[in-house]
Amino acid sequence: MEVLNTIIGIPLGYILYFCYQLSGSFGIAILLFTLVTKVLLFPLSLISQKNSIAMVRMQPALEEIKQRFAGNSALVLEEQSKLYKREHYSMIKGMLPLLIQIPIILGLINVIYNPLQHLLHISPQVIEAMVAQTATFLELPPAELGFSAQLKVMELVQSQPQLFSQIPNASDVVVQIQAVDTQFLGINMALNPGLFELSVIYPLLSALSALVLCLFQNRYNVLQVNQGFWGKWGMAIFLVAFSAYFAAVLPCGVGLYWIAGNLLSIVVLALCNLVYDPRKYIDFSALPVKPQLTRAERAAQRALKKRLHAREKADARRFYQAADKQLVFYSEASGFYKYYQRLIDYLLAHSDLTIHYVTSDANDQVFALATSRLQVYYIGPTALISFMMKLDADMVIMTMPDLETFHIKRSLVRKDIEYVYLDHGMGSFHLVLREHALDHFDTVFVYGPNHIAELRRAEELYDLPEKTLVPTGFGLLDYLLEKVAALPQTVNQPPVALVAPSWQKDNLLELCLDDTLQPLLKAGFKVIVRPHPEFVKRFGERLDAIRENYAAQIEDGNLVLETDFSSNLTVYTADVVVTDWSTIAQEFSFSTRKPSISVNTPMKVINPNWELLELEPLEISLRRRIGVALDTDDLEKIGDVARELVAEREQWRQRIGEVLEETVFNIGHSEEAMGDYVITVLAQAAQLRERQQAAFEQKLAGLSDA
Repeated sequence: MEVLNTIIGIPLGYILYFCYQLSGSFGIAILLFTLVTKVLLFPLSLISQKNSIAMVRMQPALEEIKQRFAGNSALVLEEQSKLYKREHYSMIKGMLPLLIQIPIILGLINVIYNPLQHLLHISPQVIEAMVAQTATFLELPPAELGFSAQLKVMELVQSQPQLFSQIPNASDVVVQIQAVDTQFLGINMALNPGLFELSVIYPLLSALSALVLCLFQNRYNVLQVNQGFWGKWGMAIFLVAFSAYFAAVLPCGVGLYWIAGNLLSIVVLALCNLVYDPRKYIDFSALPVKPQLTRAERAAQRALKKRLHAREKADARRFYQAADKQLVFYSEASGFYKYYQRLIDYLLAHSDLTIHYVTSDANDQVFALATSRLQVYYIGPTALISFMMKLDADMVIMTMPDLETFHIKRSLVRKDIEYVYLDHGMGSFHLVLREHALDHFDTVFVYGPNHIAELRRAEELYDLPEKTLVPTGFGLLDYLLEKVAALPQTVNQPPVALVAPSWQKDNLLELCLDDTLQPLLKAGFKVIVRPHPEFVKRFGERLDAIRENYAAQIEDGNLVLETDFSSNLTVYTADVVVTDWSTIAQEFSFSTRKPSISVNTPMKVINPNWELLELEPLEISLRRRIGVALDTDDLEKIGDVARELVAEREQWRQRIGEVLEETVFNIGHSEEAMGDYVITVLAQAAQLRERQQAAFEQKLAGLSDA
């Protein structure tokens, strides 16, 4: 308490002292004190106003980040942080006025409880003597007077000044104290409100002033205008209740400050809106509208959450109870099974291993494939954090990078687990993954020479321990090669151009769709636009806008907007693919030996320091080896370029075949390379355990004989 008094009480005490000297009234002094603090804090209120405007202005961008990176909380937070930095937004700035209010209120409470020190500037020695005399009269130890000690002294001096006549130099002090009038409008500001007294009006007025403030904020505060019902009224109910309680348990002077502060906050907000009018900075019509769920929908959400939680607990229990867990796969969502499928099928056919498949998707397709040797478990994203730290297995295979970097850590239970990374694309690690995304993996299944060069260069650059790199090839590509080989060889008339962009920011659909489509249609192509499945899932409104804009072309059959992904037939029967930075260019060209057109939209870069490795990413080098790359300024040529590529398909067929052989390991046999490695390593781990167990039993037998 002494520290609070020194740091906050004394400076604020001087402000209240000058206000009292100026007004001669304790109540008016508190009102002046409130006004002074609001004036002093007004610059912070302006900073908070600018910060609030920035937050509201960012809402469309924040909503897009949530949509675009849904399911990847770490990336959502990273992108939000980048946005905050660009917009100069800080959560601390928004909280500054509120944070500063806390020490002011604490300081004011200290000042009101210690009027002899702060209001009258009586020496500490005299105050101590008067407190002791008061305690003696009340037959209490001085410590039991607590925070109200000086108020008790004032009360006793006002009623029985003769009790303090024996204290040296106290006569002038007594006169000073008697001259202090703590009354304001007939109520003593130094006393707590009484339930059946006139002072009870302070808790009531405090609650009323809070309600008026909340009503004004709900209408004019830029952050609260677009809040939902509970966002507005939930906080209002809390503040009204808190204000009433706050004013009821503290002296009336604090209640007076609180009432005046609430009312002056309305004036401050009005002035802030005049200085920085939100309407000048925010396009309110562009702000996202949050869907209002019905009571039944909210109840259904709660019921689903409860069912998933129960299922998650049951699956975790089943996992921990399973014996001899050698091999664990982790999948982020249903769509990731395709990257594991050939490896899992090979392991089931060529070993007696039981595979434990953990997924964070309750509707993962793999649940329908579960058998006694393919055990499947649902562990949601939140529970996954602790689940991974308690993992017990010989090997974990996952497509999720950033192990140890964010929320997913290596096991604390088993330090010898071999963590294997299997990528879900044919891109370059140093471009499409974060800078240290693979640092904490033991083994990486590499698809081509570029992966080996990238990982070894990173180990050298960052002084990392050498990983085990297994040349495997890409299982999904092998699957595509088989599917394409089984398709009938046909010649399309008219030729078909498949426009299949990524769903990253500034993708082809959003950046230059019209500039891409019109020249292709003019050149006589039938154009199939196949958005990325994630784009369809996350940006339905934008897809509807595309459908509306091209309704005429869709109706005459020259343009097809394909959103049914149950078949890839249109992908691999097209004559040319047009994309941006999607790996579909590699998958299409390598599996069909047909060329791709890559549009140079802003490059998808996850690692801003990729150039430190001094290795050209595969995404860049392949653009000119399996087709043609065009800048967005040159899209008027895309129809003619596509025509030339189709006309030269045989030359491209041979060229792309050569590039494929140079770029990918074990074409058509990736599952064998992956599977043989897994079987060998796990067999060695089992043999080591057997030897350790035999040695342990032998040692026990020796101890027993002894």
